Amino acid sequence: MRRWTRRALASVAVLAAAACPRHRGPASGGPDLTAEPELRVALAVGVTSVSLGGDGELFVTEDGSGRPIGSIPAGVRWTVVPDSGRLRLLKPDSTGTELVPGIAAVNVSEDRFAMANGRRYRGRIHVVAGRNGLTLLNRVGVESYIAGVVGPEIGARAANEDAAVLAQAVVSRSFALRNRGRWEALGFDAYADVRDQVYHGVTAETPQAWAAVRRTAGQVLRYRGDIIDAFFHSTCGGSTAGVEEAFATARPRPYLRPVSDANGGRGRFYCDISPRFRWREEWDGAKLRAIFTRTLPPIMPLGGDGLQPIADVAVSRTTRSGRVGELRIMFERGDVRIRAGDVRAVLRPEADRILNSTAFQLTVTKDGGNVSRVVAAGAGSGHGVGMCQWGAVGRARAGQDYRRILSTYFPGTTIERIY
Repeated sequence: MRRWTRRALASVAVLAAAACPRHRGPASGGPDLTAEPELRVALAVGVTSVSLGGDGELFVTEDGSGRPIGSIPAGVRWTVVPDSGRLRLLKPDSTGTELVPGIAAVNVSEDRFAMANGRRYRGRIHVVAGRNGLTLLNRVGVESYIAGVVGPEIGARAANEDAAVLAQAVVSRSFALRNRGRWEALGFDAYADVRDQVYHGVTAETPQAWAAVRRTAGQVLRYRGDIIDAFFHSTCGGSTAGVEEAFATARPRPYLRPVSDANGGRGRFYCDISPRFRWREEWDGAKLRAIFTRTLPPIMPLGGDGLQPIADVAVSRTTRSGRVGELRIMFERGDVRIRAGDVRAVLRPEADRILNSTAFQLTVTKDGGNVSRVVAAGAGSGHGVGMCQWGAVGRARAGQDYRRILSTYFPGTTIERIY
């Protein structure tokens, strides 16, 4: 046991160093990190169990103390379950380990990876108990994290679109480092989904993604010395939005103002290659009533008689970039005004799908004084702030490099390598 302990701890140290490669480079106008930071990515929160294993041998220790718990053979899966406020590992034969407050797992086999819930990850895996279930974390170096983000966020791109992938790598790295620690109260830095960035670990890594990560290693966007709020979205539809247009509590930022995506005039735009560049949604009176019955209660009480007949739906205010700043829904008695940040969730095309964007115009048909049909003719997809991903692809096809793409969507910023 003592010999295994020395071997395990030494192996853990070796893998930790290998999983977090160091990059050094000049930094100016802000902190010099000198070494690549590590992120704690929440892969799952509030779950009832976690499957652990690896395509190599996985060493498992008690989280925090590093005390060895066991070794999971390659290709075998053990299950972590909560038990009396602590954790227990169940083996395939249903025997269990002792109770521990948390679990850390690391794969030390060369070119092999730890697996959690069937998906492979670099770095280390941690499982901790919370009030609402288990939290599954991946501690991983920023560059490896970005390699697992770029593909899910911008997709596989053709060779003449590589500049868009490079731009995505810099934007995603800037977003990750700017927001590092914002979920500190929950014990991690980022969610592995759209609450931050979509991260799928090794599964999502491609040669194209790694090439972009290596070419831009340590590079971030800065404005007056600070890493920026690097927002991005699918399709702007013709113009990006100011940050204050999309997020009610956001203060304006000079580098997050509306930017035209026009491509040389003549009605062409860099993002018009997007499948959601233009779109149309339609509701009849019954469907609109059913949608509002589901989406309005968090904003207004419906009362015992349910939703009143809908007398009208209108755009009552537009923003600088032409998006809906306020939506007014009128009933037989009174009305409700929906602010920009809630419009897409309230005026849903389907119960499980939010509206593509707030860049739309409404056509309303009435029958007997009440709404019988509503048509939204819209543009773009997403909140519209920052980098337009389809616009970046269009600009890459037009020969723009990633630096020009980023300086366009984030005016006044600079690209700097900080480690």
